[in-house]
Amino acid sequence: MATTSDIRNGLCIRYNHDIYKIIEFLHVKPGKGPAFVRTKLKSVTTGKIIDNTFSAGHKLDDVRVETHKFQYLYNEGETYHFMNTEDYSQIELQKSALDSPGLMKEGEVVTVLINSEDGMPLSVEMPANVILEVTHTEPGVKGNTATNATKPATVETGATVNVPLFINEGDKIKVETEKGTYKERIKE
Repeated sequence: MATTSDIRNGLCIRYNHDIYKIIEFLHVKPGKGPAFVRTKLKSVTTGKIIDNTFSAGHKLDDVRVETHKFQYLYNEGETYHFMNTEDYSQIELQKSALDSPGLMKEGEVVTVLINSEDGMPLSVEMPANVILEVTHTEPGVKGNTATNATKPATVETGATVNVPLFINEGDKIKVETEKGTYKERIKE
């Protein structure tokens, strides 16, 4: 059993007959009344995100998880295939269990959280940043860089990322996976 003081991003808990992963939390101590924790929970079975508030000291039924490194192989529609880098066993996960499937390229090594009790994969954690190649974007116009103007760019995985105007097709960019935002251009 965990309490609200144990809440952290990535913690998996049982709540309303389902397993949820905490993706965001905020401890609130108002001037009047008891403290509480405001959370954003993502269901690992359906991918649905809900907001919930726990009062301070509330008991939580945490789920024991193991982390394993898996390599992303390919996807068939909503099903994504991964291979364990230690014993080469393969697993399949639904798109709803992935945090940012649009930024995952084949061969990417990710961390998979697995329920210790029944061996079921719960969710996939991507690296903090990924490097992707821009496959399509409109050409930038010289002189438009004085402001923080951006334009949409399609990367090799098919996802669309807003990038600065100086980015061209063929450039490699670093993308923050949590927010799906441009970080920097990679020089080769």
